[in-house]
Amino acid sequence: MKIGLFQINMGALGDAAGPEGAGRVAVAAEAAGFESVWTGEHVVLPDPQAPPSPLPPLHPMLDPAVALAYISAVTSEIKLGTGIIIVPQRNPLVLAKELTSVDVLSGGRLLFGVGVGYLGPEFDALGIPMADRARRTEEYIEAMRAVWSMDAPAYHGEFVSFANVQARPRPVQQPGPPVVMGGHTAPAYRRAVTMSEGWYGFALDYDGTQRCIEGLSEAGARYDRPAELGRLEITVTPRVRPTPEMVERFAEMGVDRLVLLPNGQTVDEIAAFVDHIGATLIS
Repeated sequence: MKIGLFQINMGALGDAAGPEGAGRVAVAAEAAGFESVWTGEHVVLPDPQAPPSPLPPLHPMLDPAVALAYISAVTSEIKLGTGIIIVPQRNPLVLAKELTSVDVLSGGRLLFGVGVGYLGPEFDALGIPMADRARRTEEYIEAMRAVWSMDAPAYHGEFVSFANVQARPRPVQQPGPPVVMGGHTAPAYRRAVTMSEGWYGFALDYDGTQRCIEGLSEAGARYDRPAELGRLEITVTPRVRPTPEMVERFAEMGVDRLVLLPNGQTVDEIAAFVDHIGATLIS
């Protein structure tokens, strides 16, 4: 089982009072044997907080690409995951350049976790319609892969169209960083099967994970999976206390990676959590 750490850019690890905290925790995670660290994302949060907003409006969050570029400079092996980036809120060519920069600077360690978004006030503030966010996401990923890998990059879709351009350097990983599709819905399962190297389920218990894996299996039976994507890798952030028994149970379900929510509110507490997990689940 691969073990990752969530919220490397959030809370105490994204606070302007102590930016070195994220680097300290990432270095500790690499030393403890964690396979990856993962960011979260909301460009803006509704104020006041109201469902389904997951966080209070003053909760600090660094930009995922900027945070991971910083982490890449203080680590050497640990993978760097976006968990997730809300793709339809971004210009795909600008995002492709940002993620290429992280992949190049890190020596090919980026995992591109993707989400379509769900917060209406966030889309409204950015001037982006929610209604077409799923179609935008699919086009944007295709367009990004085109500029990442084609000798003569070109793409012509409903929401993005370009030709006669180049964007160098290219990502170290070709045809681009692995796409890890987030979401617990039938369309998300279809996108995972047909256009992603992996799938990411967030904040799931055992029953929820089993339902999602069954949904992915049903999508796999219904839709063709391109051979170049390989086997679909399953990543879960569990809502279960981390124990060896927990790891074993998720492994039996077919989960490949667990991205753990840290138990702690300060840098010291999160670092202690990392050391505890390294000693009890990894070593």
